[in-house]
Amino acid sequence: MSQDADVIIAGAGIAGATLALSLARAGLKPILIDPVAFDAQLAPTFDGRASAIAYAAFRQWKALDLGEAMEPHAQRIEQILVTDATTPGAASGGPLPFFLRFYSGEIADRSDGEPLGYLLENRRTRVALAAAVEAAGIEVLAPARVTGATFGPRLAEVTLADGRVLRAPLTVGAEGRGSVIRTAAGIGAIGWDYRQTGVVATVRLERPHQGVAHEYFLPGGPFAILPLTDDRASLVWTESTARGAALAGARPEVFQAHLERRFGEFLGAVAIEGPVFTYPLSLQLAERFAAPRVALLGDAAHGVHPIAGQGLNLGLKGAAALAEVLVDAVRVGEDIGSEVVLERYAAWRRFDTVTLSAGMDAFVRLFSNDNPLLRIARGAGMAAVNRIAPARRFFMHEAGGAVGDLPRLLRGEAL
Repeated sequence: MSQDADVIIAGAGIAGATLALSLARAGLKPILIDPVAFDAQLAPTFDGRASAIAYAAFRQWKALDLGEAMEPHAQRIEQILVTDATTPGAASGGPLPFFLRFYSGEIADRSDGEPLGYLLENRRTRVALAAAVEAAGIEVLAPARVTGATFGPRLAEVTLADGRVLRAPLTVGAEGRGSVIRTAAGIGAIGWDYRQTGVVATVRLERPHQGVAHEYFLPGGPFAILPLTDDRASLVWTESTARGAALAGARPEVFQAHLERRFGEFLGAVAIEGPVFTYPLSLQLAERFAAPRVALLGDAAHGVHPIAGQGLNLGLKGAAALAEVLVDAVRVGEDIGSEVVLERYAAWRRFDTVTLSAGMDAFVRLFSNDNPLLRIARGAGMAAVNRIAPARRFFMHEAGGAVGDLPRLLRGEAL
């Protein structure tokens, strides 16, 4: 049977679009499918989140010639201050006895002067990727919905809601936690609901943030103040599901009052810009990352709590690893949809993904409570890490995505 592409990618989000662009740059033909039209994905009301991008992941975009489009909107993270707070508003009084401070200057010798990471609004990232995908001539079917898939000995067949059937040696499920491709491949997923909601908003600050990201661990969950360009900040405010729903539906003046109580006064007055978004928080991990004719990417493979901002970075690492495995396989004449090839990708990403997911889950359970004994234990641990420079540097390199066997794109090298 004839094939329509080398790789069919279900899901044209950030990870899926990055993979498509990587493959196209190396001479393969991908097709992107998404239920939401590209123009709608670029609207400010579509995705209100900002993502902390590890400096290694940002190298990947530079290697794909996206640096010029993204850098004007990328805020360097020069410091990260983590505080274990007992009450809201702790920022106004400075760090408590138990805190962690990470400073980019400590690892400048090994990171070529790069920051700890970058903060980018997701809509800005989507705009840059959409323009690059169009310029590369990548076929995008959107809006189009995948309703099923079958995986034969030579080709995968993907069926769309309008009856079209597409064929390729490989299908990638990158369409999120409810992945149709994952279900069609018979790959199960494990996970649980944290019974928490992430309330996300952008605020303008009265005083400069100086590139410092703050994370306050409060009994209800973490409260993060993430620096954006133009002295703005993205807030990720974790609350119980019930409180999150109440905040989302509160009158503006009520929301503002709660926000000021959480935020404190250390950056002056804060003013909300744009809509407030809410996202349910849960853990989900696919039992396998690949099977014959199918690979999973992004939230289809792993969905984690945003407590350390690593969710999208896991997806971008996966995109770099999968692109490298596929391109190298094509160059030596291998079948890119074969189990032998795809297991290289799964093995490459399995350990890092599982250990990071487990670590984030442990962090959520350790810090989202007010148990006196746990407070003492976690405070002692934070104080110890803060005093041990090698430990601090390891955590900074890990957060920057520069630890382990890195794909070429994460080293800033072309495929």
